Amino acid sequence: IIEKVRSLNADPTIHGVLVQLPLPAHVNEAAVLDEVSLAKDVDGFHPLNIGLLALKGREPSAKPCTPAAVMEMLRRSDVPLRGKRAVVLGRSNIVGMPLALLLLAQDASVEILHSHTPAAEVEAAVRAADVLVACAGSPGLVKGEW
Repeated sequence: IIEKVRSLNADPTIHGVLVQLPLPAHVNEAAVLDEVSLAKDVDGFHPLNIGLLALKGREPSAKPCTPAAVMEMLRRSDVPLRGKRAVVLGRSNIVGMPLALLLLAQDASVEILHSHTPAAEVEAAVRAADVLVACAGSPGLVKGEW
């Protein structure tokens, strides 16, 4: 996989490289992602892109697509974010963490919870949230009665 990524990086006819995650367990995901050149990182997973996403007033060359799509859905639904309490249930590098950074950039107050957060804390946070995004990959993490 690494050799393929390197060849795609070197090919001037290829303008973007996307590594479909998750990779099989025997493949070192970080090593593969580290090989994608910044110029061709359409996923927004390059460490520099993630770093720029975390810096106020800076823009990465690409943003992770699923978090960007969530933000677009919130925008199109006219969901106000400034000053609102946003709860993100999930902390993956693919969705949860980048989404939390995108919400922060819109002046939301963000709380990140995950599958190991005690259920009582999850319930309290969900009940208090103005905006809730569940992206932990754990069915039933959010109860309908909350």
